[in-house]
Amino acid sequence: MTAKRATLYLDPEFHRALGVKSAETDRTISDIVNDAVRSNLGEDADELAAFRTRAKEPTVSFEHLVKDLKRRRKLRA
Repeated sequence: MTAKRATLYLDPEFHRALGVKSAETDRTISDIVNDAVRSNLGEDADELAAFRTRAKEPTVSFEHLVKDLKRRRKLRA
């Protein structure tokens, strides 16, 4: 894989924190940012998979849910 170059504008405090982490872990800032992006996109993929899995579940309107909770005396009238 050939890496692509990008220009990022970071909050100065984030850039400083990345520099410190880079020095402490002997990793480049690019590696740290790539890992963070990979992790974030992985979480998105997991959420989308969970959404697709649950897409066929029946839905309940909020109004129906509140009425049911009241009926079962889980909420004050």
